[in-house]
Amino acid sequence: MKKDTPIIQRKTDHIRINLDENVQSGLTTGLEKYHFTHNALPELNLEEINISTTFFGKKLSAPLLISSMTGGSSEAASINIALAEAAEKELIALGVGSLRAAMDHPHLANTYQVRKFAPNTLLFANLGAIQLNYGYGVEECKKAVDMIEADALILHLNPLQEALQPEGNTHFKELSNKIEIVCKSIPVPVVIKEVGWGISAKVAKRLIELGVTAIDVAGAGGTSWSQVEMYRAISDNQAKIAADFIDWGIPTAESILQVRSISPSIPLIASGGIRNGIDIAKCLALGANLTGMASPFLKAAVISVDSVIQTIQTIKQELKITLFACGIPDTSLLNPFSLIKRD
Repeated sequence: MKKDTPIIQRKTDHIRINLDENVQSGLTTGLEKYHFTHNALPELNLEEINISTTFFGKKLSAPLLISSMTGGSSEAASINIALAEAAEKELIALGVGSLRAAMDHPHLANTYQVRKFAPNTLLFANLGAIQLNYGYGVEECKKAVDMIEADALILHLNPLQEALQPEGNTHFKELSNKIEIVCKSIPVPVVIKEVGWGISAKVAKRLIELGVTAIDVAGAGGTSWSQVEMYRAISDNQAKIAADFIDWGIPTAESILQVRSISPSIPLIASGGIRNGIDIAKCLALGANLTGMASPFLKAAVISVDSVIQTIQTIKQELKITLFACGIPDTSLLNPFSLIKRD
């Protein structure tokens, strides 16, 4: 039997660990501190509530993105197909996992190529921004987009995860300049996202100066990649170091507010520990334009396409009911004044 390459093994490990182990952050998202005022007389019909939106010029049935998760292995390929078929049917956005595996090993490209299953879906390619300091450039970014016929490119920032990986890439010096070059040089929108530790106001200001099209805060409170790397550690010492970062990061709610304090107009994606339609409504009220979820969809995708579709439909219905119970007819009308904060 042919032995998996290290990158394939890493992708397989990540799927297994996320499905089988407790990788929850020690922090909460902060969304639990916010509550809507119940409206006992909404003067609305539930079926008339509008949760549709437009992002990067594409109409979506709900402000929902299946966040970038996987690719680069046979198991990942089947997961991505299930996610793509469900996203297409339900008219929501979809991101694939880091395409580095396919860039370095072209025979893995098919594990990400889901456009034929989702011809109309808003589709995000994805690369680690750090790869721009390890030989990648504008051409590789264009190739990643073309490889999956993507509508936009996500460059993810994950310094803590890289520092905790035995094989991590940790040379982040002068990365900003290279991100700026990519933003100015490729023909599709560039989104910068974290992977679960949040974006601060200071970093958001710098990213906007670099010319990024949108920011995904990917805050703390959901899956903690320090805990994922703890399970991958090859020594007790490495495992201890990773475990000690369980409480690290900027909670999702706080990260949304920090980014919005810098710019009232930058397209903003909220992800990180979002688990239902009520969470989505809170993120939108705090200032997000789109919300991303990963873990619930990963767990559904390993069951079936229908399970993913059911998960999406449940989330949509929760979002509609939230607005209905607040007396708000459209997600565009959600704002910070829709919420009460309770410490």
